[in-house]
Amino acid sequence: MILIIKHIGIEGPGTIEDYLRTRGYQLQTVSLHDGDPLPDDWAGMEAVVSLGGPMNVYEEDKYPFLKKEDQFIKKVLKEEIPYLGICLGSQLLAKACGAKVVKSPVKEVGWFKIYLKNEAKQDPIFKGLNNAIDVYHWHEDMWELPEGATLLATAQGCPHQALKVGPAAYGVQFHIEITGEIIQDWCQAYWVSPDLQKCQQAAKMIELYKVKQAALQKNCDIVYGNFVELIEIRKKNLTLAKVSRSASG
Repeated sequence: MILIIKHIGIEGPGTIEDYLRTRGYQLQTVSLHDGDPLPDDWAGMEAVVSLGGPMNVYEEDKYPFLKKEDQFIKKVLKEEIPYLGICLGSQLLAKACGAKVVKSPVKEVGWFKIYLKNEAKQDPIFKGLNNAIDVYHWHEDMWELPEGATLLATAQGCPHQALKVGPAAYGVQFHIEITGEIIQDWCQAYWVSPDLQKCQQAAKMIELYKVKQAALQKNCDIVYGNFVELIEIRKKNLTLAKVSRSASG
């Protein structure tokens, strides 16, 4: 089972859900904003995907589920369960590792290029991608790099775009899961404004999705496929360890 954590209704799993379902994975979605509890049963948990949200990681008084998720992520790290944090999910990963989340030098809303570091070229998740890829952003905060973590991608406006913690935990500041419908929903929810310039920018972002969709989906499929490979490697290793324990016992 792959756990998907939602923090607000309009920020759903998008294309990553479609990808995982077509490959036969069972998904469990936990909507923290609706009061859903995080699971206590870890036996069948194959991976965790934590999505975005408009809240700041430190708003635990306003959003009590953030404190519970912080403890949950720490256990995910301890168990070395594959983890993918998207935007807020990446900031929560960094916070769980003791790093600060601060204001980004630039508030990124729209399409911006990210640039992979040398460390990403042979990384289990980012292998197969070009050095520069065009991705969608909607954030004003940015994590600082936790001690012992690896910075995998950067950008001109926001220097911290992707990180790896331990053997199987990843965070991306950008939105690889995006769809045209999601962009439209966010513009209507987060950019309700009579400002003509914002209206024009919103329309442009939606139109650009149609132009960039094919290339974005190709890159997403590479990342998703690599993430699935990471899941399957862990499952195989757990099986081998179980067989070894049985044989020695």
